Amino acid sequence: MRIAIDVRKRNDYGVGTYVRNLVRQLARLDHDTEYVLVCKPDDLKLTRQLGSNFTAIADQSGHYSVREQVSIPAKLLRASPQLFHTPHYVLPVLTPCRSIVTIHDCIHLVFPQYLEGRVARAYARGAFWTAVHRANRILTVSQASKRDILRFFPIAPEKVTVIYNAIADHFYDEPPKEKMAQVRERYQLHDRFVMYAGNVKPHKNLERLIDAFMLLRQNTGYDDLKLLITGSEILKYAPLRRAVHRHNLHKSVRFLGYQSEQTLAVLYRLADVFVFPSLYEGFGLPPLEAMASGTPVVVSNASSLPEVVGDAGVLVNPYDVTSIADGIQRVLDDSDLRDALKTRGIARARSFSWPESVKRIRDIYQETVNAI
Repeated sequence: MRIAIDVRKRNDYGVGTYVRNLVRQLARLDHDTEYVLVCKPDDLKLTRQLGSNFTAIADQSGHYSVREQVSIPAKLLRASPQLFHTPHYVLPVLTPCRSIVTIHDCIHLVFPQYLEGRVARAYARGAFWTAVHRANRILTVSQASKRDILRFFPIAPEKVTVIYNAIADHFYDEPPKEKMAQVRERYQLHDRFVMYAGNVKPHKNLERLIDAFMLLRQNTGYDDLKLLITGSEILKYAPLRRAVHRHNLHKSVRFLGYQSEQTLAVLYRLADVFVFPSLYEGFGLPPLEAMASGTPVVVSNASSLPEVVGDAGVLVNPYDVTSIADGIQRVLDDSDLRDALKTRGIARARSFSWPESVKRIRDIYQETVNAI
């Protein structure tokens, strides 16, 4: 069997986590299948660490570009795979072999206003339509995302298979005391703090989180409580800064920017509560990482988050600032609840497994090839 996989997003957030773990686990469990990785030129060296059954083809076309619609199929013609797997919703129309597409979420259809301009919205709708109708199989990462796919596209439910994401093993491990002390000192984390991790795009609902944090401080006397927000591209979202200025929270809300997984693992463990008030998630890895770290989580009751968190977190209405504040306060005030959430959170996180998920993906590769 010869399988091609588009890994050009391996260094991205979200989809990049999926790609890295997919390739890593395939290299561990499958030494017989020939894998052809379509990658960026800088990533050609990655195949040397994966095994003799992995080769790579460099492609310089940009994501969501016209060029990739021609360049990727041309490279697939030369590589002659039996199957092509693209780990996001863009499947070139001219793909010359059977295909599988992973659709993580339908956010560009649910919230089209987050895309800039009519051209971007039209491209997203067209790319989704092509992926859903031309792919032989569709993978997604939650039942919530499957429901969204079926809501937007009238296709057979059996064409869509849910295979959950998982997290890196090191989130379960206690970081070295030296690393904990180093991070605490670097960021001067000497007070109790509430934490958010992820990107800072509008659907993450961080303006309401800042409003809820202000309400919490006003009503409960948590004057020393801090809010830490990590994530890239913070400077692109001026409304977050304005929210901090509006409430005069300059000394209490801190934007730490992008953090490595190793630093995040420490921050999760230092935090008193992890809060994730997102309006929409295909899966939602940060709450799972926090749960694995033994940190109680407060998450929104929207999209996939109740499905992922189960009974191991406090669910709140993400559109209601008071609900978010009350959820945080419940965890801060109730030590028995915190202990219960910690125990349930670790157990819940362990129920998701990259080896098991990638084994299922590999089985679907085989099923799709055999169906020819």
